[in-house]
Amino acid sequence: MATYRHIAVTRSHNDRIAHITLCRPQVHNAFNVQVIEDLSTAFSALRPDEKLHGVVITGEGPSFSAGGDITMMKDYATYSEEQNLNDALRLADLFNAIDTFPTPVVARINGTAMGGGVGLVAVCDIAVAAESARFAFSEVKLGIAPATIAPYVIRKIGITNARALFVTGERFSARRAYDIGLVHTIVPLEQLDDALQKVLDELLSGSPQAIRACKKMAMSVGQMDYEHARRYTAETVARLRVSDDGQEGLRAFLEKRKPRWVLS
Repeated sequence: MATYRHIAVTRSHNDRIAHITLCRPQVHNAFNVQVIEDLSTAFSALRPDEKLHGVVITGEGPSFSAGGDITMMKDYATYSEEQNLNDALRLADLFNAIDTFPTPVVARINGTAMGGGVGLVAVCDIAVAAESARFAFSEVKLGIAPATIAPYVIRKIGITNARALFVTGERFSARRAYDIGLVHTIVPLEQLDDALQKVLDELLSGSPQAIRACKKMAMSVGQMDYEHARRYTAETVARLRVSDDGQEGLRAFLEKRKPRWVLS
């Protein structure tokens, strides 16, 4: 079993939901090399679990994630361009691993998300935020750019919002994050866990096999030409209809009972 220095990994709902908590509250859960390694290891370890319905990621304390750690930023200043390239590629690989994780990843945004912390939100499938949370692409204030996270952020909020928020680095509210599509639900902080539980209840009511197929389809079909999409979607539904979960779901519907993956 993997051990972690700066994150905690727990399970709930009969091991069907994994919870990953960033555990550096003293620095607002900022990323450093070890955090990146811990997250990469955790998502790699969870990936093969076909009974998993979803993963929740959050921060310990009052912040979600402040992005890059100050100490790490100081190190960057002493790196060569090649060293900085390799470091950026490791972070890019982490975001890709979360983005392409086979089951839904849910962000529980308990507080401020800055820079790479906003990138972490962007690679999550579902984002639930406290109304008090604040966001910023703060990299421009440090003379750099939100480059590694840009593909995921632009896909979420669109070019027009990215053009404004990237160049100003301004802080913006959870309401604005909701309006531009970065987060899906905003609630008072004291209702955050209730809102999260509603999301988890929905995920737990679905077939884990179908959930994987649905996430993959949502992320890929929009980039396919008609003929490719026609074949891919038809093959997907045909495969699911004859799968164990597909057969069980149909029987449960006809017998007016819950399918076996829904625990009483």
